[in-house]
Order: sequence, then C-alpha cells, then structure tokens
Amino acid sequence: GVTEGQEPEDSSSAGIPLCVDLDGTLIRSDLLYEGLARLSRERFFLLIQAPFWLSRGKAGFKREVANRVALEPSSLPYDERLIEFLRREKSRGRRLVLVTASDVRWAEQVAAHLELFDEVMGSDGSTNLAGETKARALVERFGDKGFDYAGNGATDRPVWKKARRAIAVNAPPAIESELRQDGNLWESFPLAPVTLKTLVKAIRVRHWVKNLLVFIPIVTAHKLQDVGILAAGVLAFMAISFCASSIYLVNDLLDLDSDRVHPDKRGRPLASGSLPIPLAGILSLILMAAGLAISLKLPPDAVKLIGVYLIATTAYSFSLKRRVLIDVFTLSSLYTLRVLLGGAATGLLLSPWFLAFSVFTFLSLAFCKRGSELVRLKKADAMGAPGRAYLTRDHLTVQTCGITSAYMAAIVLALYLQSDTVRRFYASPAWLWLLVPVFLYWISRIWVLVNRGVMHEDPVLFATGDRITYLTVLISAAVLLLATFGPFHLPGVQP
Repeated sequence: GVTEGQEPEDSSSAGIPLCVDLDGTLIRSDLLYEGLARLSRERFFLLIQAPFWLSRGKAGFKREVANRVALEPSSLPYDERLIEFLRREKSRGRRLVLVTASDVRWAEQVAAHLELFDEVMGSDGSTNLAGETKARALVERFGDKGFDYAGNGATDRPVWKKARRAIAVNAPPAIESELRQDGNLWESFPLAPVTLKTLVKAIRVRHWVKNLLVFIPIVTAHKLQDVGILAAGVLAFMAISFCASSIYLVNDLLDLDSDRVHPDKRGRPLASGSLPIPLAGILSLILMAAGLAISLKLPPDAVKLIGVYLIATTAYSFSLKRRVLIDVFTLSSLYTLRVLLGGAATGLLLSPWFLAFSVFTFLSLAFCKRGSELVRLKKADAMGAPGRAYLTRDHLTVQTCGITSAYMAAIVLALYLQSDTVRRFYASPAWLWLLVPVFLYWISRIWVLVNRGVMHEDPVLFATGDRITYLTVLISAAVLLLATFGPFHLPGVQP
C-alpha cells in the first residue's frame, strides 16, 4: 500500500478499531453474486422464486439466498495485499471488525476461516448494512471519527466521511482522488483494471481454434477457391465462436468453486476475481446476441444448428458435465456439430462415412480430456475431480473407451477412402491410404502422452502447440497433393 495520511504509525492506533468491508474489498468478488451463481448450479429452479424474495428488501433477499446456498470461504478470491496489511495491524494490537452488506451468516463464516477479525457486523435479514446505514451503525458502535475504514466503492463514501482514516482497496481512481482531496486517505491498494488481455482470456479466444472445424466440409469438397462458400464458412466460424465464448463465461460462473481448487483453472479471470461477475454476465449476453445476429445471415439449417449448440452447451454447463459418460458423448457431439454447421452454412453435404469418422475421432478426443484429468488426479492421490462424477479408478475404463474409439475411427477412415465420394476428387486416390497410418500414429501418440500425464487437459488445444501435430498435418497435405496431382499411383496398390 501507499501511505497517504499525515498521522504517524504509533501506539495510539491500537485503540482505534479497523473496520473492513467484505465485497470488493476483502475479496475480489461479491458474496451475493457468488451465492446466486452457486444457486444456479445447484438448485436452478429455485431462482424462479427470486422476484418474490425481493419483496423482503435487499437484506431479506440476501438472507433467502444465504439460507439456500452453502458458502465455501476457503476458495474465495481474497485480496492478499489487504490480508497481509491486516495481519500486520493485528500484530500491533489493532481490533479488526468485518463490517459488510452481505448476510451476517456468510460474513461470520469468512471471519472464522481467516481467524483475523474480533467482531463481525452484517446484514441480518431486515437491515441492509450498506452506505448511510453502515455509517450510522459504526458511529453508534465506535463514535464519529472513532474508527478507520477499508472500503472499495461509491457506497462506502458515507462511511469514509465518518471514519478517522480511509483505506481504499480496489477503488476506482475517481473515488481514490476524492479521498486524497479530503485528506484522510491513509492506505491505498490500487484497482487492477480489467484489461483486453483479461477479456480475451475470459472468453477463451484460444479455444476458437476448435471452431475451424466448420471449414472441413469446404476442404473435403475442394471449394477453398470459392469466395462465396468461404465467406459463408467465415460467418459460421464467427457465429459459433461468439456463442461458444458466451457459454464459456456461463460455465466459469457455475464452476467457480471447482476452478479455484484446480491447479490451472484457478487463474481464470472469474475464478481469480480479476473479472467482476456482473461484467461477465453482461459480456456473455453481448457475445450471445452477436453470435445469433451473425447466424441469421446463414441458411435456416445453420441457424437451427447454432440453436442446438446453445441448448446443448447450456445443458452441459448446468448438468451434463457432472454425469459419467454423458459428458463425454456431449463433448464429442459438439465437435461433430461444428462440422455439420460448416456443411449447413455452405450447402456442402457431408458423406455419412466422414460423419462416422468424425464421431469416433471426437469421441476419442473427449475421452482424452477426461483421461488426462484422471491421470493428474491419480498422481495427486485424489479420489476424484471436483465438479465431476469420475473417480480416479475410472482411468482404465476411460482409456480403453478412448483408444477403442480412435482405432474405430481409423477403420472408418479406411472404408471412407474407398467411397465414390472420395475417389471422384482425386486422380490417384490410392495415395490416400497413407492417411490411415499417419492418423493412427497421431492418435496413438496422443494417448501415450495422456497416459504419461503430460497432455494438456484439452487435447485440441494441446495439438495447436504440438510440433508433431504440425508435422502430421504437413505429411497429410503432401499425401492429398499426391492423390490430386500425382503422375503415378501408389506402387503395389490397386488404383
């Protein structure tokens, strides 16, 4: 923190309590939004009653949510800068008071977890302890100018006016400037702004690479030089990407607790608190609206598939991802749906053989995603994954299903290469047989890496940064060129 006040640090402060706000100050989030997110995940249909809870006022609404949702204080995104500051003040003999507009039941759980606070004040179901109400309560308890106060926003202005000294935590620059002008700003812990990098990470732009699957029908139909078809493919790509990012934000809201105990996912913007929950909600709605608006420029069948995608991914986020095997089959179908979307958007119909190859390949990759997670958990001696229904002892079953699906895909690929649909596009189609061992090598290597525990939990993202994957793509491209323009057939193979 940056010391702003003129009063020296001495023993006189020991008798002045330090009052600390919770939402946006002690934690980089808001307990009410956290509670509503958990309620959406655990008891979604109860939200229908939410408008009736509001009739009891803000404090009554918070109490209704608190009565129905269990808080996980250990996983909340605390502001460690402030925690360290409070520990120092506590060691100097300061009395620390947690005073919040959140329901007092939740506040007491947070205080019990941190073991820092001597007293807790919060909303009690009838009184919403915020703004002027909080200021009056603290003056009654400690007297005018009889306490220091750490807060973060505009609702804390009345409290700071009654406080001896102000501590600004994650406050907007304008509010911090006001406190400086008032002359009682003692400590400042600046707000980390929501940057473009944070937004890009939150909407998972890296995952848009999966949506390139919409171009597969264009590639297999040899229509890359058709500008109109390519334009339709680009529109389909943008529509599915915006819709996917919208659902990623919803998914992260529902997975706050499990993400915060995950070694990698804890750094996600929502889990870490670097992206406010209300902003994430607004961003999700904007992205969905943009995706749907773009999809309306596509043929009706493509719009229907976008709708199916939104329904399926929403169901996955709320429920299906916590159901054994159903989650894997849902993931694989969503990959296949992207390919179907490309066909519907461009009018290029897919061969049933290619569709079958896609289903088995994506099913194997979906099992990869679960298998890599189970290997990591097994190494950590964990029983299962938070927010998932799998146990570590399911690893062998998951691996068997995944490898079997991969080799079935290879068989379908071999049969697909003999179809008239394929043969009419190539002068020397026998060369295409080389794609089978190339695919088998790639998918087998993926599973070896999964079993070794070195695979990224999302195999598609792993492939985008894997040199061997790029090499197999180059080899496959060379095979396709030979099949298209080769002056001779593959020796020893029937043309």
